[in-house]
Amino acid sequence: MVEKSKEPMPAPLNSSDMKPYIRQQPNKRIFGSRFHLGLYNLSNIEKEKWPHGWLRRIGEEPVVFDPIATERSRDQLAGYLASKGYFNAIVEDTIEVKKQEAEVSYKVIPGRPYIIANISYDIQDTTFYSLVIMDTVNCLFERGMAYDVDLLRAERQRLERYIRDIGYYSFSAEDIFFRVDSSLMNHQVSVQYVVTKKSILDSQGGLTTRNHIRHRIRDVYVFPEFEPREALTGGEEYALTFDTTYFEGIHFVSPPGKSPVKHEVIKQSLYISPGSPFSITNTDQTQAHLAALKNHRLINVNFIDPGIPGGRGLNEGLLDCMIQLTPMPRQSFTVEFEGTNAGGNLGGAVNFIYQNKSLFRGAENFSLKLKGAYEALTEDVGALKSSQEFGIETALRLPKFLMPFPAKENFIRKHDPKTVILAGYNYQKMPVYTRTIANLTLGYSWKGNRYITNTVNPLVINAVDIKNMDPDFQAKVDTTSYLAYSYRPVMIVGGNYSLVFNNQILQNSIDYWYLRIGFNLAGNLLSAAYKLAGANKTDDGYLLAGQPFAQFVKLEADASYHYKINEASTVVYRAFTGLGLSYGNSRVMPFEEQYFGGGANDLRAWTVKTLGPGSYDPDIESDTTFLYQIADIKLEANFEYRFKLFWIMEGATFIDVGNIWTLREDKDRPGGQFQFNRFLDDLAVGTGLGLRFDIKFVMLRADLGLKLRDPKISDGSKWIPLTRPYSFRDDVAIVVGIGYPF
Repeated sequence: MVEKSKEPMPAPLNSSDMKPYIRQQPNKRIFGSRFHLGLYNLSNIEKEKWPHGWLRRIGEEPVVFDPIATERSRDQLAGYLASKGYFNAIVEDTIEVKKQEAEVSYKVIPGRPYIIANISYDIQDTTFYSLVIMDTVNCLFERGMAYDVDLLRAERQRLERYIRDIGYYSFSAEDIFFRVDSSLMNHQVSVQYVVTKKSILDSQGGLTTRNHIRHRIRDVYVFPEFEPREALTGGEEYALTFDTTYFEGIHFVSPPGKSPVKHEVIKQSLYISPGSPFSITNTDQTQAHLAALKNHRLINVNFIDPGIPGGRGLNEGLLDCMIQLTPMPRQSFTVEFEGTNAGGNLGGAVNFIYQNKSLFRGAENFSLKLKGAYEALTEDVGALKSSQEFGIETALRLPKFLMPFPAKENFIRKHDPKTVILAGYNYQKMPVYTRTIANLTLGYSWKGNRYITNTVNPLVINAVDIKNMDPDFQAKVDTTSYLAYSYRPVMIVGGNYSLVFNNQILQNSIDYWYLRIGFNLAGNLLSAAYKLAGANKTDDGYLLAGQPFAQFVKLEADASYHYKINEASTVVYRAFTGLGLSYGNSRVMPFEEQYFGGGANDLRAWTVKTLGPGSYDPDIESDTTFLYQIADIKLEANFEYRFKLFWIMEGATFIDVGNIWTLREDKDRPGGQFQFNRFLDDLAVGTGLGLRFDIKFVMLRADLGLKLRDPKISDGSKWIPLTRPYSFRDDVAIVVGIGYPF
């Protein structure tokens, strides 16, 4: 029996791909309403003074039906279909006019697509004939695929980059084209892949061709202190002020004296070296890695063809690489005013920052920050308290790995590693206690690829000390076992790892994913060392510097997808899950490592730390409730529809679902433990509306949250609309924040 070969399936046609080819688009809609058109129509077209001119600027002019644009749209749709291989496609338009509104419909009958039956090659340049033929295995199209102009364009760019990467500096996509023959029978085309010789002008001014020349790098010149303005005005006199230093094959040209960045640091960022073939990829990577040093405000990589034959063959030429680096100011001192949004509590801070961008002339970025902050703490009972914070923070970021990791040039060039050393001390005055936090972190970060960043902090030390606790709050803590172990001085000695995937391309503003996976481990090495040493164990466990140290493991995953509907609307989906497990030297997780529910970046129908855990219903008493609701597990899902309104204003509507739970049973908080057979019944659901104010340097946000489902309701349905009337005090929350919530 002979099996018939199946006809290849073309890529599906999507209406969203055809939309850009329609010349006239209707006015934007938000919730089905032409809001921006309405703003425009509020103005008097004959007046320019405020508010008429302003309304027209923030609104959208009505799209007036144009039959000629409809014809052009029909032709462009037919052209798009032909580019996808549907040469016999039919596009029809239908126009219906009702109440001074025209509705245009386009009916597309694509027909049968043309398939690539044969591929042949006409490589006219003999110098890289064999290289191109060998590279055909990487060709983006092949026999049996549907004909697609976009695929041919992508292949043209791919081959251009491949040939330029092996040394052909003057080669371009203009030297590649395709001859397509659609006269074959049975909806098939033949494609001839043509790579031409280089077109040049001869001595008589006529056009002639020759084989492409492969170029190698003759010399590399680095100007680490290049000033474009002085170069333009000074001419030769400016160039004469430079000295040239030859360092490991590279010419460094700079004024006399020490360069702000050591030569070896710049060299390890260079992918271009004397004797190597020209490569556009190496050029791009050189540019990117020099920018990553964050010591230069301008980076310019140029090549000069001296017109001297040379290299390693008859058809090779030479290039000189000129790298001009314009340095940033090495030291700076700034005063910074910022809004804070810790856990949904809005506040402000003043920072005094000193920064040195090359502390030891190795592109080490050192910063010293003095901080003073104030935050308003919102409580369930509606009162308002505040916290004050004062601290000092230092950070040293190095463009390589410190020991014990080797700082090899190949790894540095491929993964752009960083070493970060952080140290700080903070004094925090809360309403019912005072807390000090001293911290030290040694961390490493590197790029896995274009979208993935890895961060590992093998050493993280936090010393938390709680003092001056309010007597009433102390009594509450002492009678609640969970709080008694949460609000104690503690040492946290451990490490963590996180992986971040982000394929957002800012300049194109397309749909993108954000994913963060985190792993935190503390206390295990200390616990093992104490056990091996036979140390004495107190009721609080082993002590380090007179304080118990925490022992726990913590896992987190945070994912969001941003989908752009149109220029005015975006939908964001987000899911978060986190789990913390204390063991060994700790009975509970440290207060700083536990999860809470509610607030501006969480379930916005609840104020911060007032949700959960589980179905637990806390007693509302005194003024300390906001500190209680913390736990070991958190599940959360969010949906947010964002839309542009006018001027600097944006709007949003959202649905938040989630809760927190304890991992172990807590007799003081019944219903707070996570159980697989009932956790869905513990989910809280909230919805609401929000306003955003985009004032360029910061995004201010206010959200009005409304409870839909409250897990602490014990009688009847937990869905509030089915249970009781709404209470503005108990069921509505107004939260403010800075930036988008996720």
